[in-house]
Amino acid sequence: MFKALVLTQIEKQTQAEVRQVPLTDLPQGDVLVDVVYSSLNYKDGLAVTGLGKIIRQFPMVPGIDFAGVVSESADPRYQAGDQVILTGWGVGENHWGGMAQKARVNADWLVPMPQECDAAKAMMIGTAGLTAMLCVQALQSAGVTPEAGEVLVTGASGGVGSVAVTLLSQLGYRVVASSGRVEENGEWLKQLGATDVIDRSELEQDSRPLEKQRWAGVVDTVGNKVLATALAQMNYGGSAAICGLAGGFALPTTVMPFILRGVNLLGVDSVSCPFAKRQQAWAQAIALLPERFYEQACQTVELDAVPELAQKIVAGKVTGRVLVKVS
Repeated sequence: MFKALVLTQIEKQTQAEVRQVPLTDLPQGDVLVDVVYSSLNYKDGLAVTGLGKIIRQFPMVPGIDFAGVVSESADPRYQAGDQVILTGWGVGENHWGGMAQKARVNADWLVPMPQECDAAKAMMIGTAGLTAMLCVQALQSAGVTPEAGEVLVTGASGGVGSVAVTLLSQLGYRVVASSGRVEENGEWLKQLGATDVIDRSELEQDSRPLEKQRWAGVVDTVGNKVLATALAQMNYGGSAAICGLAGGFALPTTVMPFILRGVNLLGVDSVSCPFAKRQQAWAQAIALLPERFYEQACQTVELDAVPELAQKIVAGKVTGRVLVKVS
């Protein structure tokens, strides 16, 4: 038996309960992992609360990422005792995830623990940090340099946003953080590396197809009007790396920024990201993130606290990263 947060559905209402589960209930997979840490992401919040159509088969163990130690492996790439990380691949959505003391998964979904990292740090970075690193790499590949001008990060108080602010700052970019909680988190975002903090409402107004040029690059986690306004304010030849839809999946914009200013819209996905690209992103994120990030941008909770925190994260009331101690 092992402890797990199990989601069930009764009369279309999602129920979350921490309970003991027999090992035989685990789904099929090549590798059995003793999970040490998971983390709470926005998608996990939607799954645990049932507010998003994330899970279609019950019972389900949520947790779209985890870090732990291999206990059994039928794949030669991993041996008992190896430390591993998993993010994405539908784990925690259609395959039992990381909010349990045991996980059985496909070997292809795992990444070996990088040097200079451990399970706690890996999940302080987690899916959100990996996604943020992929966004920053996308901007770099598109030619957005620190000398090009300011980079906007939307949803900066959240997991992806807070890591993106830190990474960009470490690379020498001038970062403007957008948040709906400026009074609460403004100073904290500046401590992470933002040179300026603006209220989200500045980007939520109806914008003209083209506004005054301001941003050399954008990391967007919000979508909808916020992204539309940011695109209208992009510098000529600028690029926006987009990875989230916390504000909705619509994009009420026009073709004007793209055909008159040569703006690039860069879609970023971490769920099915290829192995080599994942390894590179993990290595760079670990190399760049300073110790103050782990101290300032992360909180640690027990598994029992996840249902309550899930309500808060979907309401936009969680700041930074949430590390979930499983074992």
